[in-house]
Amino acid sequence: MHPILIKNAKIVNEGTITEGDVLIVNDVIAEIGSISAKTGDTKIIDADGHYLIPGMIDDQVHFREPGLTHKATIETESRAAVAGGITTFIEMPNTVPQATTIDLLEEKFARAKETSWANYSFMFGGTNDNLAEILKVNPKTVAGLKLFLGSSTGNMLVDNPKTIEEIFSKTNLLISVHCEDEATIKKNMEAALKKYGENIPMSEHPNIRSAEACYISSSKAVELAKKTGARLHVFHVSTEKETHLFSNKKPLSEKKITAEVCVHHLWFTDSDYAEKGTKIKWNPAVKSDKDRDGLWKALNDDRIDVIATDHAPHTMEEKNNVYTKAPSGGPLVQHALEALFEMHHRGRISVEKIVQKTAHNPAILFQIENRGYVKEGYKADLVLINPQAPWTVSKENIDYKCGWSPFEGTTFKSRITHTFVNGVLAYENGKFPNRTHGERITFNR
Repeated sequence: MHPILIKNAKIVNEGTITEGDVLIVNDVIAEIGSISAKTGDTKIIDADGHYLIPGMIDDQVHFREPGLTHKATIETESRAAVAGGITTFIEMPNTVPQATTIDLLEEKFARAKETSWANYSFMFGGTNDNLAEILKVNPKTVAGLKLFLGSSTGNMLVDNPKTIEEIFSKTNLLISVHCEDEATIKKNMEAALKKYGENIPMSEHPNIRSAEACYISSSKAVELAKKTGARLHVFHVSTEKETHLFSNKKPLSEKKITAEVCVHHLWFTDSDYAEKGTKIKWNPAVKSDKDRDGLWKALNDDRIDVIATDHAPHTMEEKNNVYTKAPSGGPLVQHALEALFEMHHRGRISVEKIVQKTAHNPAILFQIENRGYVKEGYKADLVLINPQAPWTVSKENIDYKCGWSPFEGTTFKSRITHTFVNGVLAYENGKFPNRTHGERITFNR
């Protein structure tokens, strides 16, 4: 690999923006400052004042492999992620078969080693009866444990209270949870079916999978974590009320209970169902303006720690079903960062805070080694963004295997121009000049 020198960048790191150069040698950041090319074979990229940020670490994706590869594969979605400035992902266990044994988990790692463009890890899946397998998982080589405390795609519901408490009490793994109360959802669904029959309108989704259902489940999980001392991370917080379960009184590295928010809950509200329909059907549901505003407030005051995508593609044929048959989830990895930069242009969030929540904090929260910062000696997972290069999302520029996006027709002011994965230029101005091979990330635990 020839050295790469990125000149004249606005380097965003640890709450500051400084103008300077970054030298990449092999797979690491070798030098930061005012740098001249040291060898004749150095590739020079003039950043022209664009932002240089650490690649996003997405702590929640569903890449659908194995078993659901008609929707997506590790290869197709990691490539789209790289186009979106995501250089590391953590993938969920609800594939077919589910990653609920060590052997099945390692098969996913082996597949990612063969095909992933980005760096990777996987969550191990908890069930009502696999505690023995959970206790075998090595926290130094696996991102953590995923528990579905509310059912979602893949039917991995863990609903035995005794089992849940036993898992919280006995594992040292970081426990990530999907929180929605199943009894509440079932009651709401029965009422909707009685009222509408099979023709339930999409606008009922946040009433069926309600704010109450989310709060009941997440408050129980937080209470149990406090009782047992478990390390709890609550995925995709979607309501204003839930944000008050979390604290900003300690630095992230000292927190035992943390929270994530996803891009779609920061962007869309229930008023968008009329236009977008099942394209914005997620679990938990997109909710009200008040909820969205509450999420932004908690994100900016550090009660919510990280931003993720919950990228979960389905085919348009699957999505085009009636409410009761249309699956929940949508593709997001290619457009998440540019959507966040759009919200920066609208005054919702600073560039420094975007970097904190998408790169620094995931690295701290999961204790990821040598990634998530623009620092000498760290892996060169880097992204250049032009903040003034408007473009519109269309079917012609979508890289997801499913071929659609909830952002179709949206114009973003900012555009990702370059993505480097382990020092290799993987994405440049809409093209993929070099085939990268992501690495299995490791954890300092």
